[in-house]
Amino acid sequence: MLLNIFNTIPIQYYIMVSAVLFSIGVMGVLFRRNAIIIFMSIELMLNAVNLLLVAFSSYHNDASGQVFVFFVMAVAAAEVAVGLAILVTIFRNVHSVDIDELKNLKW
Repeated sequence: MLLNIFNTIPIQYYIMVSAVLFSIGVMGVLFRRNAIIIFMSIELMLNAVNLLLVAFSSYHNDASGQVFVFFVMAVAAAEVAVGLAILVTIFRNVHSVDIDELKNLKW
């Protein structure tokens, strides 16, 4: 018989881990000035939400949360592809990925 790990660990642990991961991601977005680290922090926040979706989906024996995770991952992959393309273009023009130097880009 396959042991379901989500039923052996209390749901509160998943909530705490997800809250810590999401908080680290928020701090990365708010306090870091490097665009790559900001994108990584956004991905960390999305992964924290995915962890909660999978945990609650398994806890309630409903697969809809796990299906929704695939859509979130697809949006995250598209966000990374577009974001990195924009970063490469900005780096070619400004020679930096520092957010503070991007205010020099004006129309």
